[in-house]
Amino acid sequence: MADHGAGAAAPGKGIFGHITSALDGLVRRYLPDPFVIVLLLTVAVFVAGLAFTDAGPVALTQYWGEGFWDLLTFAMQMMLVLVTGFILASTPIFKRLLGKIAALASTPGQAIILVTVVALTASWINWGFGLVIGALFARRLAQEVPDVDYRLLIASAYSGFVIWHGGLSGSVPLTAATEGNFLEETIGIIPASETIFAPFNLIIVAVLFVVIPLTNRMMMGHGGKTVLGREVDFGDETEVQPTPETPAERLEHSAVVSIAAGILGLAYIAYYAWETGYKLNLNILNFTFLFLGILLHGTPRRFLDCLADAVKGVGGILVQFPFYAGVMGIMVGSGMAEALTEWFVSIASATTLPVIAFFSAGFVNVLVPSGGGQWAVQGPVMMPAAIELGADKARVAMAVAWGDAWTNLIQPFWALPALAIAGLNARDIMGFCLIVLIVTGFVITMGLTFLP
Repeated sequence: MADHGAGAAAPGKGIFGHITSALDGLVRRYLPDPFVIVLLLTVAVFVAGLAFTDAGPVALTQYWGEGFWDLLTFAMQMMLVLVTGFILASTPIFKRLLGKIAALASTPGQAIILVTVVALTASWINWGFGLVIGALFARRLAQEVPDVDYRLLIASAYSGFVIWHGGLSGSVPLTAATEGNFLEETIGIIPASETIFAPFNLIIVAVLFVVIPLTNRMMMGHGGKTVLGREVDFGDETEVQPTPETPAERLEHSAVVSIAAGILGLAYIAYYAWETGYKLNLNILNFTFLFLGILLHGTPRRFLDCLADAVKGVGGILVQFPFYAGVMGIMVGSGMAEALTEWFVSIASATTLPVIAFFSAGFVNVLVPSGGGQWAVQGPVMMPAAIELGADKARVAMAVAWGDAWTNLIQPFWALPALAIAGLNARDIMGFCLIVLIVTGFVITMGLTFLP
């Protein structure tokens, strides 16, 4: 692959180039691994508990340890969102579909807009699906349109991810809609009709579908070092399937096995839809994507090979979520969550709380790069404040969700799967993503404030 450089701004590239260069330097110098961040967050919350509550070190340690495993079910659900999305995006039918769509673009501008729209659509359906589809489609477009700036193309694909928490796999709204969630005693069940499918949320999504592609198109010719698609070596992407020799191998390569399991899964989905109207929650979303993946991969062996690649991206969730649960245990057990609630109530009103929740969530997301983990930390603070102020609980929950999704544009944790597929580094796309951050922040703030 060609040297993508450090993203240094070329002379004459203007403000975009300077922003890219400055942000690249900040990311390389100051942003540690997300696991280090969660360790620092744990220590910081523990120290804050000592400084601002009556709880002593023994009590805080007890709250932390007892809460450490409280989110195991939730962590498993989050891992499956990413894994099942990856599996579905990697099926042969979707790869062929991406090839046909890529053929629609003949100029770099068309490629930038097309990859953004595809990434937005896929991310709205499922965030893991969107991350993978966007990167795979960008690679295909770079082959179809070799004169496109590959760095901007990948940044455009990743920019579509900003919409995920307002879509069908948003962990905050789906958790709030799932019976037995950890805040049910506080907020009850908030159906997806009041969050994901609420008019204010759908309008924000629709506006972003127009604004983000245009913003990415306007950045063509700006930024750091340009890397053209023709300069990128994608290697041999031909899939080779070995000839099965033993009975066990023949079973693994049997389409009959996948079809039988897939039909059973689809039968339950049909039953669930008939009984509930396909009432959306984390469990049924993961179930649907899992069995579609089993069917569309054709054989168990193809599915298992894809699964081996998919699980490489869930290590962070597996290890970090217990620490987020421990942080939640300290905040709730020590009374910090209650104190923060009272502070938010003192400075906010029913009208302004959603915007405050949005910006605070955007800040917290830089430290807690996980929608589920962030909801575990902020949910016990923001939702009681919403209830006390008489604010719209669904809108406040979606404000937290949008804040989390918003600053993912400059938090490289979730960009890692896409960057691995693309063969780039975070510094290669962060300058472009910062521009999208500013534009989308304005759109989302206006929507949360003024839309009915």
